[in-house]
Amino acid sequence: MRTRLLPLLIVLMAGVLLALGFPLAGSLAAAQQQRVVVDRIDDTARFAALAQFVTARPEASKPADEGGRLVTLRAELDRYHDLYGIRAGVFYRDRSAMAVSPGDWAVPDEGEGDQAFREALAGRRSHDPHQVWPWQRGRLAVASPVVRDGDVVAVVVTDSPTGQMRSRTLHGWLLIGAGEFAAMLLAVGAAFRLTGWVLRPVRILDAATHDIATGRMKSRVAAGGGPPELRRLARSFNEMADNVEEVLEQQRAFVADASHQLRNPLAALLLRMELLGLELPEGNEEVAAVRTEGKRLARVLDDLLDLALAEHTAADLQLTDIAELAHERVGAWRPVADRKGVELSYEGPAGATGWADPIALSSALDAVVDNALKFTPEGAAVTVAVEPDGDTVRIAVSDGGPGLTEEELARIGDRFWRSGRHQNVSGSGLGLSITSVLLAAGGASIAYAPREPNGLCVTITVPRTAPPG
Repeated sequence: MRTRLLPLLIVLMAGVLLALGFPLAGSLAAAQQQRVVVDRIDDTARFAALAQFVTARPEASKPADEGGRLVTLRAELDRYHDLYGIRAGVFYRDRSAMAVSPGDWAVPDEGEGDQAFREALAGRRSHDPHQVWPWQRGRLAVASPVVRDGDVVAVVVTDSPTGQMRSRTLHGWLLIGAGEFAAMLLAVGAAFRLTGWVLRPVRILDAATHDIATGRMKSRVAAGGGPPELRRLARSFNEMADNVEEVLEQQRAFVADASHQLRNPLAALLLRMELLGLELPEGNEEVAAVRTEGKRLARVLDDLLDLALAEHTAADLQLTDIAELAHERVGAWRPVADRKGVELSYEGPAGATGWADPIALSSALDAVVDNALKFTPEGAAVTVAVEPDGDTVRIAVSDGGPGLTEEELARIGDRFWRSGRHQNVSGSGLGLSITSVLLAAGGASIAYAPREPNGLCVTITVPRTAPPG
């Protein structure tokens, strides 16, 4: 969930930062240009004040630079150009120059300069020029009218380079970008913390749910962290787990008590059947059938009691030599296999350790080997193989029996379930259920798969790492 939630939060935060950054960058560029335009307007207004009394064209008989104001105006324009590199000039209405610096510059016939000149002739200061961006090499043209007696007699025009302005804008953009990057890093860190804070209770809840699903009914969720909704969910989960554990405990107690209470009258009933059989002719079929069913019922009650005890008893985990234990159980079952004419063998290393309850694992392995010997015909083989595999040790019990179909494999291990093809084989249908409970209590697992060309392979997987806590 974190891999889905975290990118969503990062994209949203990046969108917010970009939505703020672009307008801020645009405002910065506009502010830098406005600053330049205001300075140029002030400059043109100053030159217009000097030029408003120098409006008469010089006569042909007089030198072009005659007159004190005209000389002062030209000197100011030259000094202005030398100091700032800005072209400036005062032009009559017909675009001829009154004073200009540098001397070869004229009013452009098109573009921003021409538009600014025309607006000034109309008695207005030029409009704000188009925005110049850092990647553009444009110039800024600003014009102001020279007014005398209410009439526009000339126009002051400045044509400014934009290099410094674009450099300042770019520098400001870099600062904004650095700030956005720092804010993004902070946002990513906050997103990690936020998703961790929100999802930590979910992960704990998921782990507790898995523990309960695998039989560790004591697992609970600490309701001290995360959003209020998840804390309430944790409390509700704990209440549910308590109720489920209580119901299961009552069920186990009922099964154990019922099994225990039924064994005594069943034993008395079987004894009376034996005494009654002494009064009847030898080989009476009805008496034999009743004895068989009575023994089957006793076996079911014993298995029910074993199942209740297995579900109730905590596993005593310890470091166990799995290979040695499997080899020992193969030796214990070999006489049974020999009587049936089945070859029972062990394959694997001399030693392979894992964390398990030795008694529970022995009982589980006995149930699996017993089941394999039941269904393996005479002359076939049953193999118990131990193989270390990374963090686990696998015990594979393979038989040469008829095997199971896919539908039967899906149901194997269910309580009281037996294949319809094997109803004549003795058993209660609880052996593998007890095995699953015994293994799950110690963190182990059991799996079933078909064996080629025929038979069943039952694999018990035992962890090699110590249990937590």
